[in-house]
Amino acid sequence: MSFELESILKIIMALVCGGLIGYEREYKNRPAGLRTHILVCVGAALVMVVAQFMYNNNPDGGIDTTRLGAQVVSGIGFLGAGTIIRERFGVKGLTTAASLWAVACIGIAVGSGYFLIAGVTTLVIIVSLILFRKLEKVMKIKSEKSKIKIQAEITEDIDALVKKILEDGGYSVSGMKFNKSDDNKYVTFSFDVSCSDENSWTDVSKKLYDNDNIRRADIEY
Repeated sequence: MSFELESILKIIMALVCGGLIGYEREYKNRPAGLRTHILVCVGAALVMVVAQFMYNNNPDGGIDTTRLGAQVVSGIGFLGAGTIIRERFGVKGLTTAASLWAVACIGIAVGSGYFLIAGVTTLVIIVSLILFRKLEKVMKIKSEKSKIKIQAEITEDIDALVKKILEDGGYSVSGMKFNKSDDNKYVTFSFDVSCSDENSWTDVSKKLYDNDNIRRADIEY
């Protein structure tokens, strides 16, 4: 097989591997989706193809072609950083940033001719992204952070009562703020909470509204 034909096959293989992972990210509406992952994987594969071409034309070892691949791995950081978003309740985009880095490594493997290991790695990443997400929900490993705002009449130990209802409902309270109304009749609590069961709010809100002193309860995800 000629070098040119082999190089074309490597680029196509990189397109497929990057596209499979990118499709999963695109389906989840992540910042870096199908096209971004394809470009990263194909670009990384092309770098290694060029490195191999340079090595073939300089058999005396006058050029260190390994530096090209190293620069891909380190240079992908600026794209990964662009997908990470800092929010009030945490950080989003870490998985997408990691998938971009992994796709770049897959591209390097494809460009170096390791088709089998690149294909297996692609399947492992896709399984990890899809299967483990479902496993997290089933086992309730990952806690979703949110903010709960509650308005209530000022009574004795109303803060302790509200906190107990939240904790009994499965919420872990990490912070609390409150503001009193001008007439000192009502107080508005703001709780920073986390919970692994996304359906907990339905039961907790019912318990809150069963209390005559609580006027309003809202949750922000």
